[in-house]
Amino acid sequence: MSEIFHQHVPVLLREAVENLIVSPDGVYVDATFGRGSHSRAILDRLSASGRLIAFDKDPEAVAYAKQYFSHDKRFSIFHSSFARLEMCLSGIDVFGKVQGILFDLGVSSPQLDNPERGFSFAKSGKLDMRMNTTQGTDAMSWLATVDEKTLADVLWKYGEEKFSRRIARAIVAARNEAPITTTTQLAEIITHAMPGFKKPGEKHPATRSFQAIRIFINEELTEIEEGLAQALEALMVGGRLAVISFHSLEDRIVKEFIRAHEKGPELPRGLPIKGDQFNSRLKSRGKPIKPSSQEVNVNPRARSAILRIAEKLS
Repeated sequence: MSEIFHQHVPVLLREAVENLIVSPDGVYVDATFGRGSHSRAILDRLSASGRLIAFDKDPEAVAYAKQYFSHDKRFSIFHSSFARLEMCLSGIDVFGKVQGILFDLGVSSPQLDNPERGFSFAKSGKLDMRMNTTQGTDAMSWLATVDEKTLADVLWKYGEEKFSRRIARAIVAARNEAPITTTTQLAEIITHAMPGFKKPGEKHPATRSFQAIRIFINEELTEIEEGLAQALEALMVGGRLAVISFHSLEDRIVKEFIRAHEKGPELPRGLPIKGDQFNSRLKSRGKPIKPSSQEVNVNPRARSAILRIAEKLS
C-alpha cells in the first residue's frame, strides 16, 4: 500500500463514536469506511460479540480494509455505495437489527491527496473524480461533451457558484481549442474566468466548481437521500444515526431528513394531537456538534464539519 493511504485525519472522531455506541454487543455500520479511522475507534469500543459492517465504493478503500482489518472477525466490508444499505444488510440478515450507523460524507483525505484521483487542483492529475473508479463516467469525459447550459446548471446547483454561467462558457471555449485533461488545466481555466483572482485567505477560485463536478459525477446528494432513508429502516428502535457533513448542501439534506421524521406525518387540521405525538420516528440528540478550535488548528479540513445525531423512536 502507498503511504498516501495512511494520511487521513478523522474529523469529530471521539464525538461521533461516543454518540453512536449504544451497546458494545450490538451491530454497527460505518457507511463510509475511507481509511478506517472511525471503524477502528468503533471496534475498540465493541465487545467480542459486537459486529461492524463497513461500506465504501472506492476500491482503494476496500483494498486497505482487507489488508489492515481482515484479522478482526467482528469486521466485514462491502465494496458498495451506502445507497445499497438495504440490499447488502438484508443479505446478511441484519437489516432492521442495527444499533448505530455512521456517515462521514464527502471526499476523504486520501482521495484528495492523491493527484491521480483528480479531486484536487493542488497538484496536477488526471481529471477523474470518480469515487468508484471501476464504473461510471469520469470528469474528463463528461467535460468533453456536456453542453454549456447543463454545465452551468451543475456548477450553480451543486457548487452554489455565482459565476457558473461565466465559468461554463470559459470551459466550453477552452475545450474547443484543446482537450481539458488535467486538474490544474481546469483550475486555471476557472480562475481566469473569475472576475478577480484569489486574495490571501480566500478559497481558491476553483473550489466550488470542483466540488460541483465531483458531486454530480458521483451522484452524491441522491445517494445521501437514499442512504438516509434506508438507514432509518436498518436501525432497530433505540439505534443511533450519526452523520458528519462538510458543506451546506449535504447538511441541509441531513437536517431536513431528521426534522421530517421528528415532526411526524401531516395530520388534518383540528385534530387534538400533533404529528410528532402521533408517529415521530427520530429524535435529535442534542444540538449539532462542530469541531473545537484545537481540532481545526490541527486539521484545517475540519473547519466546515458538522455532526448531527438522532435516535430511532419507532
